[in-house]
Amino acid sequence: MATLLHIDTAGEKAMVAISQNGVLKAIQENEVFQTHASFLQVAIQTLVTETAIPLNSIDAIAVTMGPGSYTGLRVGLSSAKGIAYALNKPIIGLSTLSLLANAASKHAWFIEKKEQVQIFAMIDAKRMEVFGAIYDSQLNCQLAEQAIVIDSNYLASLVEKHPTICIGSAAAKAKALLNNADIVFVEQSYNILDSIQLADAAFTKGEFADTAYSSPSYLKEFFLKK
Repeated sequence: MATLLHIDTAGEKAMVAISQNGVLKAIQENEVFQTHASFLQVAIQTLVTETAIPLNSIDAIAVTMGPGSYTGLRVGLSSAKGIAYALNKPIIGLSTLSLLANAASKHAWFIEKKEQVQIFAMIDAKRMEVFGAIYDSQLNCQLAEQAIVIDSNYLASLVEKHPTICIGSAAAKAKALLNNADIVFVEQSYNILDSIQLADAAFTKGEFADTAYSSPSYLKEFFLKK
C-alpha cells in the first residue's frame, strides 16, 4: 500500500484527494467545469494542510488520462507531471473507462449475474457517438477504448453474446435505443474509491506511466470552431 495523490479533471466534476494504505484521507471537489485549472493547486494545498501529509512524502500521483474533456485532461496531466518532476515521484495513469467499469462491478445487477455479464463503459461524445470500451466479468478489457457510433443493432449484438451493463454519461441516450431484459443502463459515474482501488493495484504492480512522454487519451482530434 502507498500514500497517493489523486488528480481527476477529466469530466465536469474535478476531484483531488490523498489516500493512504487504500483509505481516503481527504478530498476536494469542484463542480464548476471552467474553473478546474484554478481549483487544482489550491485544492492540493488544502489537502496537505488537512491531512498533515507533506507533498514530498507521497509515493505516486494517480491521474485520469481520459477519455474526457480535452482541456480538463491537459490541466490534470500537466499538474501531475509538474509535481512528479519536482518531487521525483512516479505517475499512475488511470483510464476513465476502466474506472467506470470498476464502478459497474459493484452494481447489484452485475453481482447477481457476474459470471456472464460484460460491461460497456461509455462517455458521451455527442450525437450518437460514445467513447467506449468493453470489459468482461473479471474487468479484463475485451474491446479497447475507442470512438463508437451506437444504434439499436450495435447494442443488440452485444446482448446476443452476454448480458450487458452500460455505465457512464452516455447511458441515458443508449437506453432509448433498446429495451431488453439482458441489458441494463446505469446513468452514473465512478467515485474516488474506484480511483483509490485501481491506483493502489497499479502501484503494487509497478505499473507507472512515462512521465516525459505520456499523453491524454483523447480518442478523437480536437477542433476549434472559428
